[in-house]
Amino acid sequence: MSSPRRRIRLSRLLLTAALLGALLGAPPAAAAAASPAASPGTFPGVPLRVATYNIHAGAGMDNAFDLDRQASELRALKADVIGLQEADRHWGPRSEWRDLAGELAGRLGMYVHFAPIYSLDPAEPGGPRAEFGVAVLSRYRIVSAENHEITRLSTQDPNPVPAPAPGFGEVVVRVKGRPVHVYVTHLDHRPDPAVRVAQVADTRRIMAEDRGPQILLGDLNAEPGAPELAPLWEELTDADPGAPTFPAKDPVKRIDYVAVSKGAAQVRRTWVPESVASDHRAVVADLVLRGR
Repeated sequence: MSSPRRRIRLSRLLLTAALLGALLGAPPAAAAAASPAASPGTFPGVPLRVATYNIHAGAGMDNAFDLDRQASELRALKADVIGLQEADRHWGPRSEWRDLAGELAGRLGMYVHFAPIYSLDPAEPGGPRAEFGVAVLSRYRIVSAENHEITRLSTQDPNPVPAPAPGFGEVVVRVKGRPVHVYVTHLDHRPDPAVRVAQVADTRRIMAEDRGPQILLGDLNAEPGAPELAPLWEELTDADPGAPTFPAKDPVKRIDYVAVSKGAAQVRRTWVPESVASDHRAVVADLVLRGR
């Protein structure tokens, strides 16, 4: 048993500690207990700015090829992750045989993954393949990447039939220690929604194989209320900017999207910057990845 003198000394020490804590703004014991340290495997909310942009093979509304103009537009977005559609790589004279996604990534100081939809034999033996597809640019290191097949109706075949084809790009980026799955897509443009119905089913099947935060970026070639897109909104939240995206000059419909898996992130703000550097406008979203 403690002596009376020791108990008095201990009481004085506790009183001194309490007074110092009050002066320094330290929380009382009850408040500290109510705010425990994060347990292993949890993360604080992390801000992430993402964008999607159909770059129209480098051409603007004036149909003039101008990659400098598009690079300036993308730089101004200050996005951490960007999904690109209609990106040429050594495709042909319309884009000066250049690697558009690679050049844009280099100018912006970002990592890149290109997922071709079409990859054709080179025009000259030994030359690079002529490719057209989608891409992801990321300020964060890409730790893995894949080019998935979904149903497509080829524009290169004179008598196409719906069949699996590549061009649904996926990367995993590590954002402040947390893996995030980012997908970029470009759905069929034809008025008949049958191919888009199959593509949405393929998209959901592929994304269901992954866990953790998921972000879908793309030109879906359908407006938000389109029946063929409805299944997507069962697992994803549409980061609605409240503005149309196409055509870039005087746009009348929204066919470009940022969507996040439900519960994975808070959508703080989404907007559509004015631009005619492509025939589409970009969609930009400020997200906060939720801690888990």
